[in-house]
Amino acid sequence: MVQFASESLAQTRHAKLIILDRDGVINYDSEQFIKSPDEWRPIPGSLEAIARLNHAGFRVVVATNQSGLGRGLFDTATMIAIHDKLHKALSQVGGRIDAVFFCPHTAESNCDCRKPKPGMLAEIGRRFGVDLTGVPCIGDSVRDLQAAEAVGAQPILVLTGKGEKTLRDGNFPKNTVIFPDLAFAVTALLAGD
Repeated sequence: MVQFASESLAQTRHAKLIILDRDGVINYDSEQFIKSPDEWRPIPGSLEAIARLNHAGFRVVVATNQSGLGRGLFDTATMIAIHDKLHKALSQVGGRIDAVFFCPHTAESNCDCRKPKPGMLAEIGRRFGVDLTGVPCIGDSVRDLQAAEAVGAQPILVLTGKGEKTLRDGNFPKNTVIFPDLAFAVTALLAGD
């Protein structure tokens, strides 16, 4: 499943790509799921970090498990409204998300798109015509990092959301780079760019 922003994918062929998880990376996470636009709140500095990526020539794609859809906690229209709030908040700071890919399935459905399986990330690579080898993939959970590793992307852990627990548990890919939050990660990426 995918929601594209209005720009043409043809424009992305020569741009740099970065893949972000949503809950716990861009916005605060919730054990009860983000079920409405009112519950969606950006982590301080995350929207500005995305705008800095855009200004540096990166295409920013979100890859998010949204099992709340499969559980019936919210519907597709509500998820689109949540993403509309994200897009509007980003536009206010001069940023944008180029596409949102999401898995609506529960873990029990055993689909190929739910992270840690690599299907969603592989689809991003196909749709954007990009080899994902070394593409930064930022998440807060071990499943985000495992999916990144499975497609050859660079797993990056942020300590927001579930990140502190993921760090404590320590069961993530050995080549994972760790930052306090998205803003720190973006600063480091842009310094090395």
